This record gives sequence, structure tokens and C-alpha cells, in this order.
Amino acid sequence: MSKLDWLENNIKTINAELITQAQKKQNSLTKPPGSLGRMEDIAIQLSAMQKNNEPEIKNIHIAVFASDHGIAEENVSAFPQVVTLEMVKNFARGGAAISVLAKQLNASLEVINVGTVNEHEAMAGVVVRRVAAGTQNFSKQAAMTIAQLHAALNVGKDAAQRAIKNSTQLFIGGDMGIANTASATAIACALLNEKAENIAGPGTGLDAAGVSHKASVINASLKLHKDNMQSPLEILQYVGGFEIAALTGAYLFCAQNNCPIVVDGFISSVAALLAIKINSQVKQWMFFSHASAEPGHKIIMQAIGARPILDMNMRLGEASGAAILVPLMQLACALHNNMATFEQAGVTDKD
Repeated sequence: MSKLDWLENNIKTINAELITQAQKKQNSLTKPPGSLGRMEDIAIQLSAMQKNNEPEIKNIHIAVFASDHGIAEENVSAFPQVVTLEMVKNFARGGAAISVLAKQLNASLEVINVGTVNEHEAMAGVVVRRVAAGTQNFSKQAAMTIAQLHAALNVGKDAAQRAIKNSTQLFIGGDMGIANTASATAIACALLNEKAENIAGPGTGLDAAGVSHKASVINASLKLHKDNMQSPLEILQYVGGFEIAALTGAYLFCAQNNCPIVVDGFISSVAALLAIKINSQVKQWMFFSHASAEPGHKIIMQAIGARPILDMNMRLGEASGAAILVPLMQLACALHNNMATFEQAGVTDKD
């Protein structure tokens, strides 16, 4: 059996009758139907996902995948590559945004080192699964070998499997990797047949000249590898990153096992697009948390056919935007479960 046979596992369609039942419950609550907007949609979707007329979100798992990128050699990031590992340490010490958010949400947080350039000492909360010392510079050669691609996908699968074994009710994936917006942009361009200038953004803070340079590097790289990128997995191999591959694997495995997913911003959404291109059924198990300030994110959402729930002008990554959605999801469940019906309250329903 191939180590990637699991990618072809079936993803169940959410039962339409369960959606109908949840919708009927929403319509019976003491409010005009639809008046709570997308809060109703969240509750209905979760109710059907969980096969539970009283959905809940108590057990939340956040997995942040970290890796370095060879394309950083081309000066496509405002920050030096050493920051990736420094941020892994910051995650572990509790100083990063996602660390604070996870603690506030009482969520489990696991940081997975999929491929930093440098090794590091053992740290609590950090799982070391280094595929290699970063990817290769995809402006010159394939970002990774087939074996490395398979390994990175399996890192994501294993992380999702650990979360599901611990009965998580919500899986959130995050990313960390200097120059990973360049990789994500290249993937999106290849998947959607777009020019890099339509998707490339400032990432960690490039100025206009820096963004133009990044787009130029990506366009040249796409031309170099064009003949070798005929499938989503080949695109991931040639211009992807280990953490993006891990996110893709995690999303696929979660959907295969009926585990709801919250997708973060630009990088995570590109991984979501990859997963959907591999198996379109993944999408129904996803909540798209927020509209990233990265300009290309809107194109990714349009391609997926998704509308982010929040617009907070965020572009940090790390799963931060996804984590911020969680309290609203919990409130949506509380409203669905605890509001009185018209009959219970003795309130006259509409004609």
C-alpha cells in the first residue's frame, strides 16, 4: 500500500435532512427567520456536521505548521529566514498571537516543525517532524522531491489524526514560514492560471517595488516548471512549501473523518484550495474564517466559491484569524440551543 493511498479515502456528504432539521429549528425560534444572519448558517452547518440538534464547540485543536522556503534567497520577504525558527520558539513560550488566543479559548495548541533550516532543542508543545532543512529555491529547481512531498502531506495527516483521537470538535490549521506567501502565490497562480501580479501581496511588509519583484520571480518560476505541473500534487511539489503541504494533508484527513475545519487566511486558504482540487467534497467540512488583507485572498475565495465570515483587516497567519472566529461560533451554538421557540415562549408566530 502506498503511503498516500489515504488521500483517496471517501469523504461523506453531509446529510441534507440534518440540514433541513436544523433549519426548521432555527425558523421556530423567537425571531424573524434569517434575522441572525450568518450566525444561523454556522449553527445549522455545525448541527448537521455533528449530527446533533444541540451542536457545541468545547474541544478545539489548533495546529501550526512551520517550515522554511528556499525561495527566500530571492529576497521575496521583508524579514530574514531566521525568523521562522525564532517564531517557533515564541509559539512554544506563549508569546505569539496564536499562543495567547489558544490560551484564551482553552484550545490545545500544537506547533509542528515540518522543515526549518536549522534544528533546535526540544521544546514543550513543539512536535519535530522536519522533512528537510527547508525547501529548495523553486526559481531554480523543484521545491521538493516526491518523497518529501509525501512526507509533508503525512505530517499534516498525522497531526489531524492526533486531534481527532483526542475528540476535537473543531480543527484549526495555521502556518509559519518566511517567504511562504511567495510559495502560496505561486501555487494559486498555477492552480488558477493567474499572473502573479494579480495575486502577490506585501506578505510580511514588502513595499510596492518588493511586491513587483516577488511577482516577477514567481512568474519566471511558473514558466520554468510549467510542463511539470499538471496536477495539484505536482504544483505543490514544484512550488509549494512543507507547511502548505501539511495543511493540505490535515484538511483532507479531517474531512475524511467528519471533523469540522476552520480555515485561516491567505496561506491556509491556498492549502484549502489545493485540498478541494484534490477532492471537492472537502469544502463542505470547512468554515472560512476571515477576509485576509493580502490582496490575492479575494481571488482564492472566489475560486473556492466561499465568503469569509469576518473582515478584520488581518494578515498575520498563524491561525490567528481562524481562532478569532471561534467565540462567534460558540455563540451561534448557544443561540441555536437555548433560545425559546414561539410555542415555548407563547409568542405569536408570523402568519
